[in-house]
Amino acid sequence: MTLVEFLHPLRSHSIRELCLAAMYFHERFEKGKPITVEALRILMNRARVPKAARLNLADTLSKSAPYVDAVGKDGNRFVWRLTTTGLEHVRGLVGLPAHDVEIENDVSSLKQLVSAVTDPDVVDYLLEAIKCLQVNALRATVVFLWAGAVKKLRDDAFSCGSANVSKVVVKFDPKAKPIQKVDDLALVKESVLLLSLQELGILDKNQRSVLEDCLDLRNKCGHPGKYKIGEKKVSSFIEDLVGIVFK
Repeated sequence: MTLVEFLHPLRSHSIRELCLAAMYFHERFEKGKPITVEALRILMNRARVPKAARLNLADTLSKSAPYVDAVGKDGNRFVWRLTTTGLEHVRGLVGLPAHDVEIENDVSSLKQLVSAVTDPDVVDYLLEAIKCLQVNALRATVVFLWAGAVKKLRDDAFSCGSANVSKVVVKFDPKAKPIQKVDDLALVKESVLLLSLQELGILDKNQRSVLEDCLDLRNKCGHPGKYKIGEKKVSSFIEDLVGIVFK
């Protein structure tokens, strides 16, 4: 995720909000130190904020209490950073959870994905996954995100033609009924769907193998049991689905 992508949802907000968000990105995602007005201007230029060179950022920061504070000087220039209140304010602006940085990054990545997806059903699943991720409901995140991915995969398979899909599905499940409409694929086991997608040339062997691991994780999260998933596992799951299914 880039600074441009992070600030994009706030493009209609005030300059103050854009400054705070840029400082948040700098601190949380780039491990940046407190910054001067000049360094903030560089961030605003990177974010392609219109007329960034002419903005009175010193005045903006001086009037942004309690969200920012001057924590020292670099020569004769004040050095600024977000306060705890400022961090919480930006998280509220962009809908990020108050948890791990990795989760914040995943939420932003999924929001970018939502803006690129046109299927309203898939969008609904992705939005549900985002809501779950924001409150640290990690197992539910996996379940909803997988549901959105499967909807996309079924559509991809059916785009090859009902006769072709029926042929490959029956190859891996001889008891399967003929596929006449895309909704018929809901009756096909997801493991069979993945094998069929490889046979149709939509997935290669490695992609299919990765998605089978994703399916296994979804089953662990979706069925009663003692399995508890961690943030890094969810992040990997999101990366795999975005990179393979929604590429």
